[in-house]
Amino acid sequence: MHTIRRSRLTAVAGVLTVVAAAVTVGAVPAARASAGCRVDYAVASQWPGGFSANVDFTNLGDPVASWQLTWTFAAGQRVTQLWNGTVAQSGDRVTVGNAAWNGSLGTGASTRLGFTGSLTGSANPVPTGFAVNGTPCNGPVPPTTTTSPPPVDALAGAYTVGRVKPTASAAQYTWPGISFEGRFRGTGVDVALNDAQNDYDIQVDGTTVATLVTPGRTTRQIRGLTDAEHTVRLVKRTESPWVAGEFDGFVAAPGGEILAKPAARSRQIEFIGDSLTAGYGDLSTTRDCSANGGIDRNTNTDISYGALAARGLNADYQVNAYSGRGMVRNYNGGDPGTDFRTYYDRTLQNVSGDVWHNPATWRPQLVVVALGTNDFSTAINPGEPWTADSLVAAYKSAYQGFLDKLRAQYGAGTIIVVGATNLFAGPAQQVVSDRDAQGDSRVRFWNFDDPRLDHLGCDWHFSRNDHRIISGLLTDYVATLPLTW
Repeated sequence: MHTIRRSRLTAVAGVLTVVAAAVTVGAVPAARASAGCRVDYAVASQWPGGFSANVDFTNLGDPVASWQLTWTFAAGQRVTQLWNGTVAQSGDRVTVGNAAWNGSLGTGASTRLGFTGSLTGSANPVPTGFAVNGTPCNGPVPPTTTTSPPPVDALAGAYTVGRVKPTASAAQYTWPGISFEGRFRGTGVDVALNDAQNDYDIQVDGTTVATLVTPGRTTRQIRGLTDAEHTVRLVKRTESPWVAGEFDGFVAAPGGEILAKPAARSRQIEFIGDSLTAGYGDLSTTRDCSANGGIDRNTNTDISYGALAARGLNADYQVNAYSGRGMVRNYNGGDPGTDFRTYYDRTLQNVSGDVWHNPATWRPQLVVVALGTNDFSTAINPGEPWTADSLVAAYKSAYQGFLDKLRAQYGAGTIIVVGATNLFAGPAQQVVSDRDAQGDSRVRFWNFDDPRLDHLGCDWHFSRNDHRIISGLLTDYVATLPLTW
């Protein structure tokens, strides 16, 4: 499954940031729209003869109804497939037009393109000559404006689900499925955040009332509610291990008030895994998502099997998942020297050394680990330090060490479920058997493959229907475990 695209931390990655100041060309009247752009280009992964890259650009001028992004490759690279736009290439010059859903960009709004490409040799320098609608992207960044100041204490009126890093007036995060829950009285609520990378849902009284697509710094107002007590929930749908989002708090509409945050639930579950756990591409009904919004527009962690099962069990949960990462080997052997374990201890995945200090309030009775798809789904490439047998041996050894970490972190009473599909069920089940032989009977094996799964999500991932099926299988399986909730 092609999931390593999501990683930005790669030894071979080329990274470029270029910006353009707002400019006025010639003696144009003051009413003429000003133009400007910022482009961030990053190689996500590279392999012999090919690579994948992400291109983020931000409109720094007046709002536009459509856009055309151009650049020139520096070493003969070619785009082979692109999502979130339409592409044409003539020689080294690439022209990308907007898709139907991302043509309109307000001032400060951003959008992301992703593509796979081909190259000859190993040279893969960043392109040059980035321009949007003919305006070169170079020069100083104009000052940013905010729609409203952030609250003094973002977390004072919000209960947090997932790993967050509090700052002086906000909360930062990178893991998927992060959510903030609040209570208020009145006819409306404001939700303040700053994130030009991810998508979010705002839910009031359990119903989604707004979806925010890469909103940037914004305060979204929800109005017209009955004058009563309500619940509000902001949930991060997408995955962004390379950049942190920021939650700035809930503010009641005029005449209302923010109430005490919801109480923690007594049941707690932690889900650990890769793209299958993160809900990668789960909204799609076609495996090729290049023409229907790309990975991000088709991903919603809030309907992944873990989130569904946890809500059905009335449990708080964390989804600590990282697409493309394996226990010892990443998708197609990418980013050698790193794996899922490199990032598990972090609060912010993109900050080395940012260790998550597990609070006393987070002691899950159940941990579900599903790592192995990326270790075994692709053939071992020439130059990788594995044979088929040595990869299995390394996988099992690393898994035992990871289980040791979880035991030390959560104690002997926590039940740890080792989940697997048929692809890697054999090695995963052996890990559990070895653990049981060592006297740890509270590590269990669960095969969540099922003939009903259609794998119609992006790049053969689980679809929304698949996640519902797996959620039901997990709920039934949990009922057989000796849990003390």
